[in-house]
Amino acid sequence: RTLATIAPEIYGNFSEHLGRCIYGGLFVGENSSIPNVAGMRTEAVEALKKIKLPVLRWPGGCFADEYHWKDGIGPRETRKKMINTNWGGVTEDNSFGTHEFMELCRQIGCQPYINGNVGSGTVQEMAEWIEYLTFDGISPMADERGRNGQTSPWKLKYFGIGNENWGCGGNMTPEYYANEYRRYNTFVKNFSGNRIYRIACGANAGDLHWTEVVMRECARFMDGISLHYYTIPSGNWGKKGSATKFDENEYYATLSRTLYMNELIEKHGAIVKRYGGGRVKLLVDEWGTWYDVEPGTHPGFLYQQNTMRDALVASLNLDIFNRHADIVGMANLAQLCNVLQALILTDGEQMVLTPTYHVFDLYKHHQGGALLDSCVETDIGGTDEWRVPKISQSASKAEDGTVHLTVSNTTLTEEITVDCAVLGMTPSAVKAEIVTGAMADCNDFGTAAKVAAADYDGVTLTPDGCRIVMKPCSVVHVALLP
Repeated sequence: RTLATIAPEIYGNFSEHLGRCIYGGLFVGENSSIPNVAGMRTEAVEALKKIKLPVLRWPGGCFADEYHWKDGIGPRETRKKMINTNWGGVTEDNSFGTHEFMELCRQIGCQPYINGNVGSGTVQEMAEWIEYLTFDGISPMADERGRNGQTSPWKLKYFGIGNENWGCGGNMTPEYYANEYRRYNTFVKNFSGNRIYRIACGANAGDLHWTEVVMRECARFMDGISLHYYTIPSGNWGKKGSATKFDENEYYATLSRTLYMNELIEKHGAIVKRYGGGRVKLLVDEWGTWYDVEPGTHPGFLYQQNTMRDALVASLNLDIFNRHADIVGMANLAQLCNVLQALILTDGEQMVLTPTYHVFDLYKHHQGGALLDSCVETDIGGTDEWRVPKISQSASKAEDGTVHLTVSNTTLTEEITVDCAVLGMTPSAVKAEIVTGAMADCNDFGTAAKVAAADYDGVTLTPDGCRIVMKPCSVVHVALLP
């Protein structure tokens, strides 16, 4: 039984001018010895094409509400330099701007999602950015775009009107932001056949009042509203915990806290549905783990390693997003490279793919698929303090009839056999792949990867469907062929 279409954008990501996400990560410059095309790290682009990255959010994050886009166009040597007051107080030279971001998206083959500046910007500034990006004709902004080397307009689907305006984006009340949203949105125009999907700033985690007010006042002016939630093992922003040094109790605490995402989507989603009538979607455009920075790194750069614990966090959240495909229209993991729960880590010329990357590689098969009604009977595992279901799953059906299952075993020591009944289908063959390892296994520079996706022979067909032998601390993708 199909329930909804899984939006490919659920598998999106987020790139902010923060630490080494952009500079030295994705963007190395045309004159770098690192292989690149127009300054974009070729190896990173190829990796993102492999997982079919559907959408990329930029330039923030908190940075978005202090970013003035005109500083990032024109000859690089004349671009204005600024202080990145949110992230480390370092100099931002604006060498990566609008043209560079659109080029990165072109190379990857993903949709750009641009966040506009409400916190410190003006209505005119936002309106002119949309004109610069999308207007096909004679106008001051289109003419300037042409002088900067882009004669034809780009297509821009996703545009966010502000970011975290309850916090770093202006410390606004929801009532005040709702009025500002309505004003700014009025001047975000659809030019030259381009249709903007308008995204309102949504709530921080459990703040249902924010969602209630903004949806009540602005639903008819938006297509989507955001939600931000980060998983912190300790629940304490002052002492979050290490990315690599943790015990069994902290492992299960992390998974337990990340499962709060399901409750958040159900509660915020109910408000969105009530005011949005099924048209407006909930966009989880910042999510992931947040730990203490790696020892010896800049505290404002938010660089952290990435282990099998993060791989399980990714799989649990992606299953939640899939199962709520009727209301979740997009999700953007924070962040793409060298920041928080990254897919990619770089060190000069070296690059590694994280366990989280490999989970996204398994889950890419759900993109655009029909969500299938599914359920699992599972025991509860974990520690006395932190209890987590042993098995998580989601299922979809592709256009060619292939049924894709993703299944996770959250336990650290227990091999679990999962019998899967597939109603209304007799599979002709089965293929499977697995990501697994010890809970703190990670991929680091100069050593062979400990965690990677691999073909898996632990899945067999049965008269009812299939049997999956789930190794401890593992994520499996199963393709049941018609």
